[in-house]
Amino acid sequence: MLETRLATLADAALITAHRQAMFAEVGLGTPETLELMGRHFTPWLERMMAAGRYVGWIAEDDGVVAASAGFFELDWPPHPFDPAATGRGYLLNFWVEPVYRERGLARMLVREAVAESRRRGLRVTTLHASAAGRPVYEKEGFRSSSEMIFMDGRTS
Repeated sequence: MLETRLATLADAALITAHRQAMFAEVGLGTPETLELMGRHFTPWLERMMAAGRYVGWIAEDDGVVAASAGFFELDWPPHPFDPAATGRGYLLNFWVEPVYRERGLARMLVREAVAESRRRGLRVTTLHASAAGRPVYEKEGFRSSSEMIFMDGRTS
């Protein structure tokens, strides 16, 4: 039976592995960069969870991990979308194991994360979507924005 629970610090390695799998599936990063990212992500995750800024969920099927997702509260300057706010929600690390896809797990986890954003009084919640995830987010009310990205190509 599928059940969802809050992630704990003990889940950091699992969340890191799901994050790496998510980026690998969409073709971002080499195995080496994803491994390096994971080494740096786990301590960040533990710090943010301990501070209460990151909340995660783990969906399990009779003890077998089926999916995970996260919510992160960002410091954000007041913006026309919410002129008095100093923060916004950010959804990240959504991963559903391939054998559990098409069962509504992603949608359920999106709803959990949006509810967390609302509990915190945040009116704006953002995310970056893969092509596969985009329809799920759109059905839950997310829409495309005008965001762009600059990547500094320098090596340190």
